[in-house]
Amino acid sequence: MKMLLSLIALVSAALLANAAPPTCYSRVLSLSKEITESFKELQTSKSVDLCVETLPRLYLDIHNYCVLARLREFVAYPRCDTVLEVSELKEKARSLYTIMISYCRRDLVFLTDDCNALENPIPSPTEPAITES
Repeated sequence: MKMLLSLIALVSAALLANAAPPTCYSRVLSLSKEITESFKELQTSKSVDLCVETLPRLYLDIHNYCVLARLREFVAYPRCDTVLEVSELKEKARSLYTIMISYCRRDLVFLTDDCNALENPIPSPTEPAITES
């Protein structure tokens, strides 16, 4: 019986450890990855409007100070507002920008301000390299 109670206590502790609320940093990081992936899917989708090809690139690195300007540029882009997927993506980008400048303002540390790094991202070892021809 004592062993069963110990096991229940251990499992409960493990569940509580995973139930910790996300930090501001983890929320910004996960949302930026979600936006970047959604943008990639939008660019490769066959069923989208031709205006999607003219959208500004949207590679987000939350450790780069230039990401704030990139988000403002993307949200303010005047074309493609009639495409539902683009409107949803702009709304996510607006949310990320708001979180970064309002809620997480003191929690984020920008390691660089290299705007060219957002234009030509270096693929991580876990991502396959995509070459343009």
